[in-house]
Amino acid sequence: MAMPIYMDALIQPNRSLSDRGMKVVLGVVIAFNLVIAVFLLVLGAPPVLPFLGLDVLAVWLALRASARAARRAERVHVTAEAVTVSREDERGARTIWTSPTAFTRVDVEQPGEHETRVRLMIHRRRLTVGRALSPDERMKFADALRDAIRAARNERWS
Repeated sequence: MAMPIYMDALIQPNRSLSDRGMKVVLGVVIAFNLVIAVFLLVLGAPPVLPFLGLDVLAVWLALRASARAARRAERVHVTAEAVTVSREDERGARTIWTSPTAFTRVDVEQPGEHETRVRLMIHRRRLTVGRALSPDERMKFADALRDAIRAARNERWS
């Protein structure tokens, strides 16, 4: 018999620029720098050209870092037996945190006005989850996670 799943949430960073959009942005930067380079060559200022190349390199590195960071993922899985958090970083390395549902609790900290931390806690172990979410989304996620754990406990003990 299959065990009911009370929560199976996949949290990934929001990415506003697609791969095609990144290529377009990089193409526009290259085209703009080429126009400036021709203008500077006509004026007789070739020492500036390497800095234009560094500009393109910096934009390319920033876009590449953004694309790599968008590959991070966090999955929160709640059953009657366990709460499991599986994290995958941009390189594909996976970290798994598991705790019994009966003893896991959800804690929400708000150290600053626009900061919110959602933590899973069991005894002295803590794990912050939902870092890719906005503060409002974290609060909603914490409520949903509490409800899922409560429902899982009720199923286990009923």
